[in-house]
Amino acid sequence: MGLPFYVYMLLCADGSYYVGHTDDMQRRYAEYEASGYCAYTTVRRPVRLVWSQEFSTRDEAKLVEAQVKRWNRAKKVALMRGDWESLRNAAKKDFASYRKRRTQFEPPE
Repeated sequence: MGLPFYVYMLLCADGSYYVGHTDDMQRRYAEYEASGYCAYTTVRRPVRLVWSQEFSTRDEAKLVEAQVKRWNRAKKVALMRGDWESLRNAAKKDFASYRKRRTQFEPPE
């Protein structure tokens, strides 16, 4: 079996989240701390590792990374806390709010 791969989430000093993947978590975190590795996190330091998960293949890690990157803040916070009920609730669509927002932008007939 090859090296494990990791998907991780960093909490930046400005309160934003950064999601990535790597095959060497310690090396990658040291790169973020050293500055200059990633333009996004360099200007938002210090960063703190708040979540990671191990995967057996890079393909699995890349798929999960792409999925988590698309999530809203509530889902990321729930994942970070391991709060599966809140994660499930944050994933539910609120169609009433969607319809209300949509009608605000429709031109009058």
